[in-house]
Amino acid sequence: MFTFLRRRMYTSLIPLLVVLFGVFLLARLTGDPTNLYLPVSATPDQRAEFAAENGLDKPVWQQMLDYLSGVVHLDFGESLKTGQSAASMALNAFPATLQLAFVTMLLAVLGSVILGCWAAYRPNSLADRISSLLSMTAASVPDFWFAITGIWIFSVVLGWLPTSGTGSTLAWVLPIATLMIRPLGVLTQVVRGAMVSALSAPYVKLARSKGAGDLRIVTHHALRNAAAPALTVAGDLTVGLVNGAVIVEAIFGWPGIGKLMIDSILQRDFAVLQAAVLLTAVSIFVLNIAIDAGYALLDARVREKVTV
Repeated sequence: MFTFLRRRMYTSLIPLLVVLFGVFLLARLTGDPTNLYLPVSATPDQRAEFAAENGLDKPVWQQMLDYLSGVVHLDFGESLKTGQSAASMALNAFPATLQLAFVTMLLAVLGSVILGCWAAYRPNSLADRISSLLSMTAASVPDFWFAITGIWIFSVVLGWLPTSGTGSTLAWVLPIATLMIRPLGVLTQVVRGAMVSALSAPYVKLARSKGAGDLRIVTHHALRNAAAPALTVAGDLTVGLVNGAVIVEAIFGWPGIGKLMIDSILQRDFAVLQAAVLLTAVSIFVLNIAIDAGYALLDARVREKVTV
């Protein structure tokens, strides 16, 4: 297992370096921050002084070397707008994104297990058809459309839910529902397919012949063997939540890493944008490694390949 984890960490270094170089170059394409932070009436001397203070007067390759040197020493620079440490701003915003992703995936997994097992226990029944229709519809709805529609119906028309912020429990409802709709639909289909195969396996028939009840067969026998493919898909969807919460956080004003990225792009705050993207990339790599390790623990065939 340790050999497997070491290999996965080594293979993650190359894409991490690509992210480092990519975010640095793409951040510079947003424009010159001098034009944003200084008034139109600023003199050439004032512009030159601002650029020198923030290292913007150097060639791009020299700025990149300085950036990489700072990353090695865990120094990500300071925000142009607030003067705060870019790393601390990213770290302060990241827990809000993790909380949102964790609660979303927890509810999506629980809901998909219930719906998937319900549909698989009676294939081609009315319950199966309803579950399939709901899950396929949920997997097809764009997040931004659901978010805007939810705000219009539940906030503007009905006035039941707040449109943004985290000040109350009700403020969590629309962001979680928006992020949960797609994982719930996809996972329900995966659980349903895996459970149909598991319920028709010989060991389930043997358990039935020994007098095992329906609930025990589903929870103790079939569901455990159907968990491996569901875990893989759930892990990929979780990575997508962490990476794709940018739009949802911007729409609902959620103070997470996604909103911080959007704000730093609009403000041309290079250091904050680079720190936020790098922190997100590292968390995604760590999450992928944890998912692979969990899959290896569930599936003995994967463990055998790892130890070879």
